[in-house]
This record gives sequence, C-alpha cells and structure tokens, in this order.
Amino acid sequence: MIYIVRHGQTELNQRSVLQGRSNHPLTDLGREQASAVGDAFRDAGIVFDKVYTSPLDRAIETAKLVAGDVPIECEDALIEMDYGPYEGTDLHDLPPEVEEFFKDFTNHPAPDGMEQLPDVVARAGEFLERLKAEAVHRDILLSTHAIAMKGLLEYLTPESNGAYWSKFIGNCAVYVTELNDGEYTVPKEWSK
Repeated sequence: MIYIVRHGQTELNQRSVLQGRSNHPLTDLGREQASAVGDAFRDAGIVFDKVYTSPLDRAIETAKLVAGDVPIECEDALIEMDYGPYEGTDLHDLPPEVEEFFKDFTNHPAPDGMEQLPDVVARAGEFLERLKAEAVHRDILLSTHAIAMKGLLEYLTPESNGAYWSKFIGNCAVYVTELNDGEYTVPKEWSK
C-alpha cells in the first residue's frame, strides 16, 4: 500500500500564506498532528517498509513523526508547487491573476512564473511509475504538500478531470492506494 500524507501545520499555514517551496518547520500543533497520524498507523498495525519525503523541512519532520525510525529518502518529485513570484502571498489578499487561477484551476493556467499544474501531475506520475517496482507487497509512506499531493491524486485518478485541484486537503490528511495487477487503485482517504 502507498500512503500519501500532507505535512502538519506550519506558521504560514496558520497565517494563510502561500508557502510553496519556502522552508518552514512545523508548529507545535503540526507536530501533534503528525504524531497522531503516526499513532493511528501503529494502532492499525501499519509499519512502513520505505519512506519518501519532499526535501522541505515540514515534510521531512512529518515523515519522521509519522514513520518513526524507518529511514527516509528525499524525493524532489514530492516537493510543493513552485509559486514563483507569488511565494509568501497572503491568501486573503491575492493578486487578481492568482485569484482567477484559484477559482478555476482546470480552466485557467497558473500565472506566469508559477509552476503549471500539468507539470505537477507529470512529475508526480513519473515518480509513481518508478515506485511500482518496489511497491508490491510493501507499505510505503509519501510525505508531501497540498498541491503536490493533489498532483499525485490527479495522476492516480485521471477520470477526476481536475476535481482534486479544488478539493480541500487539510494538514496531515492521508490518502491510500495500492498496486493491483501492476496498476494503482483509485486513491481513498484513509481515516485515522
């Protein structure tokens, strides 16, 4: 099984700021969220064989709190969307071009300077395809970010037609998929 977790809360999440690839640690609440997910996995008897994480501190810290002593490997494909010049923007005071993009992700390309959503899906998909060889009969954790996670979910569910882009995915939300006859199953939200 492949378990995909979004990192715990950071100060920028708390302040409703686009944090993208800026590197911020978890808050105390974020650490509690990640520890609770780790406890839920242990209570369910899930022990990870392998852990991949975005190279950003908040995802690494989440991976360590969720997976315990399992060695982790940083994977650039799991890094958050690059917001370019919009990094650090207050979500309550968005420039018009960003607001338009956020209102309808599927019909409006990201503003100039931002990573495009098809590129997020492509890098997520390439990683998931590489992962297939080691995912058989193993439990693997992917620790990532909201938009990167949505890219993974979009790749795993092409018939969603972009539905995940506007779906809220909270801190430490978990989705799960598995390989079945060499193909990933449609991901489902995993409840703690």
